[in-house]
Amino acid sequence: MIFGTLPSGETVERVELASGRLRASVLSYGAVLQSLEVSGVNVVLGLPTLDDYLTRSRYFGAVVGRYGNRIAGGRFTLDGVEYRLPVNNAPNSLHGGVQGFDKKVWTITGRTADSVTLTLVSPDGDQGYPGTLTASVTYTLAGDAIRLDYAAETDAPTVVNLTNHSYFNLAGGGDVLGHVVEIAAEHYLPVDDGKIPTGEPAPVKGTPFDFTSPHAVGARAGGAYDHCYVLDGGVRVTEPGSGLVMEVTTTEPGVQFYAGGMLDGEATPYGPHAGLCLETQHFPDSPNQPHFPSTVLRPGERRTSSTTYRFTG
Repeated sequence: MIFGTLPSGETVERVELASGRLRASVLSYGAVLQSLEVSGVNVVLGLPTLDDYLTRSRYFGAVVGRYGNRIAGGRFTLDGVEYRLPVNNAPNSLHGGVQGFDKKVWTITGRTADSVTLTLVSPDGDQGYPGTLTASVTYTLAGDAIRLDYAAETDAPTVVNLTNHSYFNLAGGGDVLGHVVEIAAEHYLPVDDGKIPTGEPAPVKGTPFDFTSPHAVGARAGGAYDHCYVLDGGVRVTEPGSGLVMEVTTTEPGVQFYAGGMLDGEATPYGPHAGLCLETQHFPDSPNQPHFPSTVLRPGERRTSSTTYRFTG
């Protein structure tokens, strides 16, 4: 169905998916997961109109790229050539730049009752990135789970880091400070004031970043989490009131756990900690930190990843 029309004249579609007790709505604008209902409760933060996504969104439900997360100073060097990117999160580049993948209209290239595939062609030089990149994401509902499958190919060496930026609230409202989180990660990435990793991963043991055992989001550090964890396994989130549990598994090496503390309730319809993000991905600033897993993609290669969110209780 038609969701709206951009000022450019491009039409935005909405696709509705269903399987078991799950219902989802996906937009072609930003490949946004607009809603995800579990037994009738919407567990992601969404917006009602296209204009809201143009003016009031903080990446709600979008697929971000070409590079999700931050690149220090808005620059990186690949094969001896320096590339400069838009600085939209001073002094760094965030989530692909000013006009990242979250602000593009994707093409729906496959659809069934329980899945949809969206594809985007990002031209050479788009937001400063080299190479023409063809990216796709497939949302699939299966029983109690939604799976996101990503793929990317390029015609010239580039970097790529795709992720979904959904904010989850398993209660369907209120804040997530009482949500209980468990992350199978013995290490996380300390960051500087610009949220750029400062070096090697650090142990979580003895710090407020230790979620190897369950803790409420707001129990420590005021819930001020916006950090990448080096995954040893999956993530588990429990909403104590209803008992609803979300289990996250991924092929990616890390997850950015953001507790929504910078939502302000004025620029968006949602206030601080209205939802939490679990952005499965490679590490922030990897193009400038060669000791991190590589995000370089070269012609002839196909980068794929998969993330599953499963609901029980």
